[in-house]
Amino acid sequence: MATMPGRLQDSLRAEGELFDLLEVVMDLGREPEARFHSRQAILDAGEVTRDDIQWVIDRVGSFGDDNRAGIERTLHRISVIRNRLGEPVGLTLRFGRAVFGTIKVIEDLVFSGESILLMGRPGVGKTTMLREVARVLADDAHKRVVVVDTSNEIAGDGDVPHPAIGRARRMQVPSTPEQHQVMIEAVENHMPQVIIIDEMSTVDEALAARTIAERGVQLIATAHGNTLENLISNPSLSDLIGGTQAVTLGDVEARRRRSQKTVIERKQRPTFNVIVEINDWNNVGVHRNTAAVVDDILRGYAARPELRWLGNDGGVQQEQGNYDAGAGGDNGRQENLPLEPEPEPQREPEITRVVAFGIPRPLMEEEANRLNAAVEMVKDLDDADMLVTTKSHYSRRPRAVRTAEENGMTVYVLRKQSREQIREFLRGFTRSIDAEDETPVPRSRGTRRGAHQNGQRTALQETEVAIRRIEAGEGSVELAPQTAFVRRLQHSLATRSSVGSSSVGSDPERRVVLRRRRR
Repeated sequence: MATMPGRLQDSLRAEGELFDLLEVVMDLGREPEARFHSRQAILDAGEVTRDDIQWVIDRVGSFGDDNRAGIERTLHRISVIRNRLGEPVGLTLRFGRAVFGTIKVIEDLVFSGESILLMGRPGVGKTTMLREVARVLADDAHKRVVVVDTSNEIAGDGDVPHPAIGRARRMQVPSTPEQHQVMIEAVENHMPQVIIIDEMSTVDEALAARTIAERGVQLIATAHGNTLENLISNPSLSDLIGGTQAVTLGDVEARRRRSQKTVIERKQRPTFNVIVEINDWNNVGVHRNTAAVVDDILRGYAARPELRWLGNDGGVQQEQGNYDAGAGGDNGRQENLPLEPEPEPQREPEITRVVAFGIPRPLMEEEANRLNAAVEMVKDLDDADMLVTTKSHYSRRPRAVRTAEENGMTVYVLRKQSREQIREFLRGFTRSIDAEDETPVPRSRGTRRGAHQNGQRTALQETEVAIRRIEAGEGSVELAPQTAFVRRLQHSLATRSSVGSSSVGSDPERRVVLRRRRR
């Protein structure tokens, strides 16, 4: 209050309770205005003069290169507007408060050790939540926390940080362009376990964040933008979520995907594992697996995050999200339809018999045993449920591949013959081990596919018919209940045809629903 001219102090006190005051705006030649959470008020009928603006500046002190200043040991912020000559012609006096308990809805994520990026519109409370994160991790989790405080908004002005950040240490940034250098200095000089950063906005800061994350330090930061989609389209910050690049597909792969030959794909691993979209302190959306969500968005799916909010009893309520564009255009709370394909735990999973073409069978068997995958390697197509090969072999269209596809058998194509690619394929068939450690006994070699293969083929034919119905204009088609393995095949068919799919219901009635994708 003391930084403002006396007549404005009196007018502001006359407003009564000031607990919801946001800021006071003083623009040259205009009436001074107080802004509250739900209303605005003119403080004085007289216009703001140059003397009024100078009164405030004399009591605040010097402004940084970002045209911001603060009041020592407080969280208040004063920002100046200048004319073309650099003379101050306007002021925004932001009233800063330390608000405790603002991270209850994401507290489990904060303690998980994963790097988290907070997003939301200006004024939604990102910095307030970041300040509380610093205090909780330093005082409650007893971690070494360093706050990189660009404009002294997190820990206040002056050399002594505000007690709202607890035992966390604060490093001030001399000027905004130097923030990325201070980020690296914090890691190299002070051995933090957690680094807190506010308002990441440049390519240099994104690169510094990647360097920090690769050293095993937990990053918690805020960035401009309301949603994850905003971040993907931001060329300066898209590297935070893996970046994007144009990829040219071969003719065979483009036909398989039914897409153009040039597509946009994620370039690398995201710096931040979790994205939090803030509506307010008690209502957020959470994307838990940034890499998977970004991939889905780039393939045309609409990302619906996990919703979290505080209930009337103060407890955290959750609703799982999905990334199926066919789930409809309502962004509100919908039926929970988690997207498959996903490996589902079963007490006695069926054994999938696989024939490898162009891939050493001993290598497949070795990795299958290591992962305890519910697969059996067979020699002949007649004994197999699936053929797996590499992209180079598939592109030559050998007889084995043609025969498998003509018989309606699933053909799985690896990009190359490597252990990592083989493991990625086999992880979809990993057995679940229950308390009694029961494991199924593989079927004997040499038996024919019989009823099992016929049932699988019927399910895939039903899927193909449903896809044609969707392509003809139907909004959704519900398929018959199937096992987890068959549902994975149905999801794969839908993806190749650019049709949305999700699984609903519980076993043994769990089934796939196909839907048109939004464009």
